[in-house]
This record gives sequence, structure tokens and C-alpha cells, in this order.
Amino acid sequence: MYDQPRANPSQAAMTFDQMLERVRYEGAHPTRERAEEAVRTVLAALGRQLTGEERVDLAQCLPVEAALTLTAQIPATEQLTGWGFVKDLAERTGTTPAVARWDTGAVLAVVTRLAGPDLLARILRRLPGGYALLFGQAELRRPEPAAA
Repeated sequence: MYDQPRANPSQAAMTFDQMLERVRYEGAHPTRERAEEAVRTVLAALGRQLTGEERVDLAQCLPVEAALTLTAQIPATEQLTGWGFVKDLAERTGTTPAVARWDTGAVLAVVTRLAGPDLLARILRRLPGGYALLFGQAELRRPEPAAA
């Protein structure tokens, strides 16, 4: 998995400082430090949910500091739905689900721009239901498997 060259190994489209300023704007955070806290907690939580090539490819799209936060996490053995993701983040940070959802939306809006539509589609296929809305996308119904 790691020995294959990646199609786009170029540097991220924005620096970590630019990412923080964008999240600060998106989330209406009063300080850069609050935006950084949101980035680190949301990316750590995403790192616990995302696996495989999508995790590696997303890390390559992010500024180095953000990529390290994402990839430093050991993937969870149980994947959470989008709502479960928000509730887990709220519990871990000691905030309300509303604040956790707000932070998630602000961070993932920026991540969406950095990842691009193709990688985002792959990420959403890998994750359980409920994540599309967190990334600011329409939540389309997944086809149900045919009954045997």
C-alpha cells in the first residue's frame, strides 16, 4: 500500500496557517488558537474513522501539520455513523453535540476543498452513512443489497 507512488505528490494547496485562517473564518472562531483546536480535534477524530488508500491520499492533500494529526491516530475497530462521529467528538472534547457539529462542519468544509471531488467521493464511499452532510455534501441514499 505504501510502496506505490502516488499520482499527485505535490505540496498542499495551502499552508497550515492558511488552513487555520480558513477554518477560523468558516467556523466564526474568535481566535486562531480556537480554530487550531477545532482542526486538531476534528482531524484526529476523522483519522480514527478513515482507513486505506483514502486516508493516505487525504493526508497528501493536507498541510503537513494537519496530515500528521490525521495519520497519528490508530483507526477505530468500529466505524461510527456521521451522527456517532459528532457525538463521540463532543464527548472527547467536553462540548455539546451542537458545538462539535459546528467545528466539524468548519474543518471539513476546508478539507473538502483540499481533497477535491474525486477523493471526497472515495472517502464518502468508505465511511458509513451520515458523513456527506458533515462534508457539506448532499446525502444520497445508498443502494440496499438485494434480499436473498
